[in-house]
Amino acid sequence: MFDAQKMGYIRVGSAVPRLQIADPHANATEMIRLAELAAKDQVKVLVFPELCLTGYTCADLFHQRLLLDQVQTALQLFLNSTRKLDMLMVVGMPVESDNQLFNAAVVLHQDKILGVVPKTFLPNYNEFYEKRWFSPAGGRISDTVTLCSQEIPFGESLLFKEQFSPLCFGVEICEDLWMPIPPSSYHTIYGANVIANLSASNELVGKAEYRKALVRQQSARCLTGYIYTSAGPSESTTDLVFGGQTIIAENGSILKESRFEDSIVISVDLDIEKLENERRKANSFMGNVEPKIYRKILFTFGNAGLQIEPSGLKRQIDAYPFVPGSKEDRDIRCREIFTIQLNGLAQRLRKTGMKKAVIGISGGLDSTLALLVCREAFAKLGYSDQEIRGITMPGFGTTGRTKGNAQELMKELGIHNREISITESCLLHFRDIGHDPAVQDVTYENVQARERTQILMDIANSEGGIVIGTGDLSELALGWCTYNGDHMSHYAVNAGVPKTLVKYLVSWYADTTDNPIVTRILKDILDTPISPELLPPNPEGNIEQITENVIGSYDLHDFYLYYMMRWGFPPIKVYLLACKAFSGKFSEKEILRWLKVFYKRFFSQQFKRSCLPDGPKVGSICLSPRGDWRMPSDVSATIWLKEIEKLEEELNQ
Repeated sequence: MFDAQKMGYIRVGSAVPRLQIADPHANATEMIRLAELAAKDQVKVLVFPELCLTGYTCADLFHQRLLLDQVQTALQLFLNSTRKLDMLMVVGMPVESDNQLFNAAVVLHQDKILGVVPKTFLPNYNEFYEKRWFSPAGGRISDTVTLCSQEIPFGESLLFKEQFSPLCFGVEICEDLWMPIPPSSYHTIYGANVIANLSASNELVGKAEYRKALVRQQSARCLTGYIYTSAGPSESTTDLVFGGQTIIAENGSILKESRFEDSIVISVDLDIEKLENERRKANSFMGNVEPKIYRKILFTFGNAGLQIEPSGLKRQIDAYPFVPGSKEDRDIRCREIFTIQLNGLAQRLRKTGMKKAVIGISGGLDSTLALLVCREAFAKLGYSDQEIRGITMPGFGTTGRTKGNAQELMKELGIHNREISITESCLLHFRDIGHDPAVQDVTYENVQARERTQILMDIANSEGGIVIGTGDLSELALGWCTYNGDHMSHYAVNAGVPKTLVKYLVSWYADTTDNPIVTRILKDILDTPISPELLPPNPEGNIEQITENVIGSYDLHDFYLYYMMRWGFPPIKVYLLACKAFSGKFSEKEILRWLKVFYKRFFSQQFKRSCLPDGPKVGSICLSPRGDWRMPSDVSATIWLKEIEKLEEELNQ
């Protein structure tokens, strides 16, 4: 079990009650039932629809004294019945103040009403007549209002802050979201990280997608969680049909939604820490603050936080965060990345005046992708494929399979190819430096990598070309490259592409090329174990040195890299997310073992990243010292590793 709340998670819910129009008591009873269901699910923030205690469609009945009296009684019933539920709840109802009636959201916690937020923008067009019954927030006079014998803060600029967590909550109502500058834009600038929208938006063809786009965009623009709850089908009457659309979004992503259902609660875990980290990182978020006066209402959740197993976290954790889930989205992503890569290389060639490229082809994934990018860049520039100098450099660990694929691919793509064995030159170098070649240590391996890079650099000099780097983002994160060997080039086309995505890029090219032989070769390369091939093959001639047996699965390392760099999560949170994402594929001990390897290597290998060659940034994570990542080469990893060691102790108990 872990306390999800301490890691920044808050379970939020959207409730759509089955209403009886103009029957507040019946509606309160239904809402109490839904609140109790949400409490059993450990929901801490629950949002009901606009004017849900009466029904949005009461029309001129809002002028009836009996209805207004009954809604107060219904609110008291709701308060009394939910006082033991440790939830922040928001309900919609008409509220009287200053000789006016307001369409308002009432925010309550247990038996205390924390505040009342009136609707800012009232629609009065087409099927909407709200100004017939209600006044806008700007028409209020008082800063407080009395409900259920409580004097309560009243106004559109109220925020609700939980004292012992980062949760800060703001409210807007329906039409407010549709305005050029929604109130939530100001709420979030002044501290809100979760927005509730109580709505009663009727259904029209295409309107649901538009609402969804509004919620997604506002949550992204404001770097916030957004809970949108609309009136359900039971509100449908006369000429209008309501669909009960519910949407829970977080920074541009829809986490959960429903439509055309009522008497339901949907819930999901919002990651407040993620939102807060993103805001601190995006320092322009606070770059244009319009002066406003906000009141923060403090409250405190009374019981323990959200205690769950990793598998109980109510949100989707993608095991492959760099790779879109659907094939259609993957194809779009691959095409876009490939286009960025080839255009970056084309520009480098054009600006330097170089018309030749030199690239080492091993028969592995990275060099294959670099070659494909290079060929398409040359095609864009109108250069001959023969000006691409593909060099295969077999050494002590090269197998027939990889060498054969490298040579056949170069031939089929029509590039100039050449074989230069490094065996003799490496043996000579071993003799010169006094190294016994029988000792297959790091010197044995790195001599080969540096010899290959020297060959490529010297050929580039002699032919007036540039060396194309092949190493990828995952290798740079782990430092799985030889300093001044494969670590170096004139332009590194794969530097921004993680290993898990390299596979899909090569696969995408294989599926889209019209050359069946190229497709066959690429498919075999995809099936080949990832290896630097620096140690001799096994007796059967197959690859003996498999990278992922040494440093761990790239699936895991790319996951760690994403959540550590993109969101700034600590090791314990990365570990717990990995346990959920890879449940059934890796054990908890395996996940923790390779997590420790990741942090050790990431921190110790920064010196290699401090002097990287140029390469195109293609995604939100980049390790270039000129771009997204600036880190001392001599930083201490102690506090990160200590947290992992605590996890190890707990796991071994």
